[in-house]
Amino acid sequence: MQPKRRHVLASRASNLWVLLGLGIAGALLITKKLKKRVREDFGAFIEKLLLLPPPQPSPPKAPHPLTALSFAVSDLFDVKGYVSGFGHPEWIRTHEAAASTSPVVSVLVEGGATCVGKTVVGEFAFSISGETKHYDTPTNPAAPARIPGGSCSGAAVAVAANLVDFALGIDTVGGVRVPAGYCGVLGFRSSQGIVSNAGIIPVSSSLDAVGWFARDPNTLRRVGHVILQLPFAAQRNPRQIILADDYLQFSKVPVDRISQVVIKSAEKLFGRQALKHENLEKYFEAKVPSLKEFCREKVNGDDAKLTTSMLLANVMQLLQRHEFLQNHGDWINTVNPSIDPAVYSQLCKTPELTDEEIENLNAVRNQMRVAIGSLLKDDGILVIPTMPSVPPKLGSKETMSEDYKNRSSSLLCVASISGCCQVTVPLGKHDKCPVSVSLIARHGGDRFLLDTVQKMYASLQENSSLIINPKSSSINTISQEESAEIAKEKGNQAFKEKQWQKAIGMYSEAIKLNDKNGTYYSNRAAAYLELGSYRQAEADCTKALTLDKKNIKAYLRRGTAREMLGNFKEAIDDFSYSLVLEPNNKRAALSADRLRKVFLQ
Repeated sequence: MQPKRRHVLASRASNLWVLLGLGIAGALLITKKLKKRVREDFGAFIEKLLLLPPPQPSPPKAPHPLTALSFAVSDLFDVKGYVSGFGHPEWIRTHEAAASTSPVVSVLVEGGATCVGKTVVGEFAFSISGETKHYDTPTNPAAPARIPGGSCSGAAVAVAANLVDFALGIDTVGGVRVPAGYCGVLGFRSSQGIVSNAGIIPVSSSLDAVGWFARDPNTLRRVGHVILQLPFAAQRNPRQIILADDYLQFSKVPVDRISQVVIKSAEKLFGRQALKHENLEKYFEAKVPSLKEFCREKVNGDDAKLTTSMLLANVMQLLQRHEFLQNHGDWINTVNPSIDPAVYSQLCKTPELTDEEIENLNAVRNQMRVAIGSLLKDDGILVIPTMPSVPPKLGSKETMSEDYKNRSSSLLCVASISGCCQVTVPLGKHDKCPVSVSLIARHGGDRFLLDTVQKMYASLQENSSLIINPKSSSINTISQEESAEIAKEKGNQAFKEKQWQKAIGMYSEAIKLNDKNGTYYSNRAAAYLELGSYRQAEADCTKALTLDKKNIKAYLRRGTAREMLGNFKEAIDDFSYSLVLEPNNKRAALSADRLRKVFLQ
């Protein structure tokens, strides 16, 4: 071989090794970045995307109600140009990208929110554990060694990890309620059928309900008003808070850990007369007569051991399986996808239902809705645990045990079968794991339930912390005024850290200790402004000014609230008066001039 040719080959070989080395280094770098990305988003997202809201309307029109909020959607909601994955790679392989975006996603974007991605769902959105073999199980930010709950685990994790302000999911047999409780966030299941399921992969048509997650009740309520298309109306307080004494016993968390928090809050807010107690087992036995004829499944081979709650749980499971196979049975038979054994045993090892059995299941469902409506009426709230225990450990067999499944299904079936709305409310931690309680309102009582959560949330959190740390309620020697100042300073610190709801809670505590200090109301108004709660902000500023007529910040904040509410003349008056008190205040001058130009057009 000629020397020149040898030199060329040697040079090429050297370049090849360099490229190979760069390739390996690049692969390692990509792997490192991927691991970093997974850690950063807690494994919540399947796909990142960006749906931007329309431009803000020009004054005097009010801004979009969800301005500056970001959200994610579970991988069941159609987004134009993307394949909805349904928690299974084979589903993605055999389906086309969506031709249009789900209406519920569109209405949120049009309402001012920005959609940033799709989140992990369990296989076929069927499991309540949140563990999945097809994708990495999302990490529970509140308890990393514990399951996040399913089926919309990724959406709950995205909210709990502060990656988005809220997220959408579908709740069939707990797909929103369970991960909300396990991840320590709010989770709202809307009344079945009240929100359109168009552009959403169905799981079980008569049980599916659109739901959403949020970290604070104001965001939960704002999102709910947009999704439900609710006009403005005055808030209503519940006249009855009904504790399901027997269902509270399903929880392995000490009963007082849940019930006493609710009782203390209800007594404080609505009076002791609002509290009621009910034995749901006996109530449903009397009000749902079709259950007496229903005994398809056996428990331990002995029908006599079937309680009313177990029968209702079986009704829910049979409806879920039957309707799922109606929707997707042909696809499963055609594609023959690999299915997790736990899901397969639920889906495919149950005999087909007869027409008579289906008719009876539907009768139970209809009677349950009437029964809950009769119990709660228009002004009642039912209180039950969300789940029977704190989140089980990852990989444990607890979620497969009959005891866990029976207790869980008994709690979840109440809203699933009746179609009522339900909200999961976090109550701090027990054994270092999130604990929650669920509030249920009648079918169609979604606005009332959202209002109730907003009304009770701060008090529930306050009483929860007292029960966890009893010493915090002991009497000390400092005065109420000093305690109020301490609470205010804690509120200021929370405000600096952008923990708006915590700040509101601390300022509320300061007001409770000393309601004659205008600064506390003014500071709380600032936090309400950050959450977009403009009417609350306006009311707090007005109260502050009755206590201190020279509180410039209160005038400025009330002016901002009134501007956002479209009350421009009153806003101009507030900014103008601020200038009287402080002529060199640039913010007041600029705001007043801007609004005068708008108002005089």
